[in-house]
This record gives sequence, structure tokens and C-alpha cells, in this order.
Amino acid sequence: MAKENNILTADQEKQLRQPIEDYVGKIQAKLDSLREDGTNRVVELQNDIDSVKRDHIFTQQEKDKEITRLKAELEQAKAVEDKNKGEVSKLIADGENYLKANFDKYYQAVIASCKEERAAAQEKYKARVAELEKEHQASVSKLTNQEEIKDEKYVHKNRLFDAKMELERDYQAVKDRQHAAFQYKYHLIDMLRMSKFTFGENVAQRWENYQYTFNKRDFLLKNGLYIAIVIIFIILCAITPIVKGVPLLTYNNVLNILQQASPRMFLALGVAGLILLAGTDLSIGRMVGMGMTTATIIMHQGINTGSVFGHVFDFTGLPTPAKVILALVVCVALCTCFTTVAGCFTAKFKMHPFISTMANMLIIFGLTTYATKGVSFGAIESAIPGKVIPRINGFPTIILWAVAAVIVVWFIWNKTTFGKNLYAVGGNAEAASVSGISVFKVTVGAFILAGILYGFGSWLECLRMMGSGSAAYGQGWETDAIAACVVGGVSFTGGIGKISGVVVGVLIFTALTYSLTILGIDTNLQFIVSGIIILVAVTLDCLKYVQKK
Repeated sequence: MAKENNILTADQEKQLRQPIEDYVGKIQAKLDSLREDGTNRVVELQNDIDSVKRDHIFTQQEKDKEITRLKAELEQAKAVEDKNKGEVSKLIADGENYLKANFDKYYQAVIASCKEERAAAQEKYKARVAELEKEHQASVSKLTNQEEIKDEKYVHKNRLFDAKMELERDYQAVKDRQHAAFQYKYHLIDMLRMSKFTFGENVAQRWENYQYTFNKRDFLLKNGLYIAIVIIFIILCAITPIVKGVPLLTYNNVLNILQQASPRMFLALGVAGLILLAGTDLSIGRMVGMGMTTATIIMHQGINTGSVFGHVFDFTGLPTPAKVILALVVCVALCTCFTTVAGCFTAKFKMHPFISTMANMLIIFGLTTYATKGVSFGAIESAIPGKVIPRINGFPTIILWAVAAVIVVWFIWNKTTFGKNLYAVGGNAEAASVSGISVFKVTVGAFILAGILYGFGSWLECLRMMGSGSAAYGQGWETDAIAACVVGGVSFTGGIGKISGVVVGVLIFTALTYSLTILGIDTNLQFIVSGIIILVAVTLDCLKYVQKK
């Protein structure tokens, strides 16, 4: 080590590491020799067998013959592996024990060196800044022309920036050195055990990699809004007992939030697919109103008091299960019909979803209001919710419907060809088209899926609210659904988004709305809060997009 400090040179660090390399290297050489005809040969033969099975050149008879030969060799290799297993385990344990006893001395020396290197880099930066300031003041004192002074200030600013960049490079070099020292131990373990790590070792590596790649600006862009909302929610939890005399975060309140969020989850999952295609849907609220009205009419208790286009419906002759199923089918069919039309216009004529869904919104609201004269159709049969979404020991099972929807949509997005195509078209429609993906089918498919989810969501909301469907119900729900997706990280630039983000977004918005309602905040002021959150979320999304560009 250097006499005046603990900063290690590259040669000094190599000397500290050399005993570890020599000792573990000898063990590794013995392991490689023992594994050559055993473990390594087993892996090689297993790969050969898999290759033969996938090969379409050979006949089945030739494949069987080759596989039989390879399996015979595999048995021999496994016998060698079993024979050497005890010695291999002993050598691995010897290597690991040596690392435990000796690696920390080397690593702590590197950490101490990196600490001083950072301090030295900071001192060098301060000295450079002081030097630049001195040179700048001397230069400015000699100038009288304002333009020349302005140019000198500009040059000085650039020099300060260069000094700052040099400091960042020095910091990064120190960071790289410490990270490489940390990874060296796991590289040796990786070789000894053939890429088998314990749970604790995996956690330690992930934490180190997170620290190594951590960037404050990126972190705030990704999580700044979540942090702000969590802080707001904590403040609401603190002031609610003071203002209202009751705690906000209770078991019953949490269940109420999840219960309210369940129908909205269907809506958010539906529009998320459209946002993934760089689109949107302005008709969600009106879909809910139409679905609620339809479901209430079918599941109404007794003969309907209101009429549709002058006709009074009477479903009292149907058994209760038939009413429930019919209401669901009609809700899904109506919503899917309208979304399919919007999807066709969007895909066929390259119409922006903003226009096609706005037209849908106007048409649906106009038809529903004209057909029903805007009246509410009262309550549904009181026994239906208890059968479809009962509370079991106080737990609302409507939540399980939302969980099922999340699982199904997650599977579609991540495990099906349609889901992969959805991401591809959202990311770059032209490139997807060139690669053979039907942009028309994917777009219409996303709208159809959204319609199915809207139908389910409006049907569930009808059950939750015991009916009372009207054309005006659901007004503004489209903003909540879209905002939940954006807050959850589904990007309006297209091709970016996760189901987990949508779930988090819905829960955040529902919890925030519920909290503000308990506090007695006016609904109109709640719209302002939603608007601000949407604006901030989209701004952060745009900043992330610009950064990638």
C-alpha cells in the first residue's frame, strides 16, 4: 500500500487478490479434471439428445438409434459423476471455506481504497473549480467589452461543466472498481458450483447490482409520483382521525376500497390494452351507464317501471340464475359491439382512438338517454348480489372477480401470441406489419377485449350497487380508468406497460378517492386532484420517453 494513504494501485490490488486466485485456481483445475468425463459430459450428452429429438433431417428410426447410443454414453458419464461426487463436494467446500476466511480482507482493502479515491476525486474537483474561478476573475478584470465578457462567462461555464463531468467519471471509475471486487467472489463461486447460488447469495448480488446501477434521476422519474401519492395518503391517514374522529386505515375501510376498486379494475384492464397501442377510450363512462341500465332492467325486482323506446320489459318469468347470466351476456355483447365498431374505424381508416371513442361516447349516451328518457330503473332483486358476490365472514367476494380478471388479462398479455403482438404493434406498428403481424386484427382484438371487460365491469358494478342503473351513471369513470393506467406506468407512447402497474394504479386512485370522500372533500375538488395526478404522470412519462430518445 502507499505510505501516505490507503489508495491501492492496480498492481497492489492484484497482489492482494493473487493468493485467492492461486488457491481457488488450483481447486478449480482439479474440479475441471473431475468433471470432464462426468458432469460436463452429462450436460453435453443431454444437449445432444435434445438436439436429435428436435432434428427433422433424420427418420424416426435413425433418431431412436442415435438416442439409444447417446443414452448409453450418458449412463457411463453419470456413473463417473456419481463416483467423483464426494471428492467434488469436498473440493467445493474447501474453496468456499478459503473464500470465507480470506476474501473479506481483500474486499475491505478495496472498499477503504475506494473511499479515499472518492475523497481525492472531490478534492481534485474543488481545486479545479477554484483554479477556474481564479482564471475567470483574472480574465474578466482585463476585459471591458460586454460581448467579450459574455463570451468569457460562457467559456467559464463550459469549463465548470467539463470539470463536473470529470468528477462524475472519477466517481464512476471508483464505483466500477468496488463492484468488480464484489463480483469477483461470486465469479469464483459460480465456477466452483457451476452457477448454483443460495437464496442469500442471490439476494446479495441483486442488491449490489441495484446499488451499482442506481440513478437518482431515473429513480425519481419512475417512482416520484408514487412517492408523492404515498406521502399524501399518509397525511390523509394522519389528519382523518383529527378531522372526523375516526381512523382511515382500518380493516373495513381497506375492504371497502378493494370492493370499490373491483369493477373499476375491469375497466382499467380494458383501456390499458388500448393505451398499449398508443390509443385511449373516452366512452368507458357511458359504457358503464349503458351496462348498468341494461343489467338493472333484466335483473329488476318485478316488472320494470320505466320503458325502453316505449316498451316495458318484464323478466319476472325467468329464474334468477337465468336473469343474472342474461344480464351479463347482454352487457358484454352491447359493450363489445360498440368497441368493435370503434376498433374497426381506428384500424381500417387509421382514425385516432380519441375520435372513434368520442363518437362512441356521444352515440351511447344519446341512445341510452333517448331510449330510457334518462330515468333510473330502481333496484335489482335483493337476493342476487348475495348469491353472485356474497360476503363470506365479512369478506366481499367481488374482489375475487377482479383477481380473476387480472390473472386472465396477465396471461393474455404475457403468454399468448396476441399479447406479444399487442406489445409489438404498440411499440412500432410499421415494423410489426413488416414482420408479418396483422395490425388490423391486433387493434380490433384489443378493442374487443376491452369491450368484454367493460361489460363485466358494468355488470359487477350493478350487482355492487344493487341496480339503480341510468344513462348518467359512470360519468367521469373514463378519466379514473385512464389515469390509473398512466399512474401504473402504461405509456401513451405505446408498447410499454405491465398488468401489475394497472393494478397498483387502480388501487391508488380508489384509495385516494375514498380517503377524500371520508374527509368530506367536494367531488368537484376531487376531479382537480385527479387532473393534477394525470398531468404529472403523463409529464413524467414524456420525460422518460425523451430521455430514451
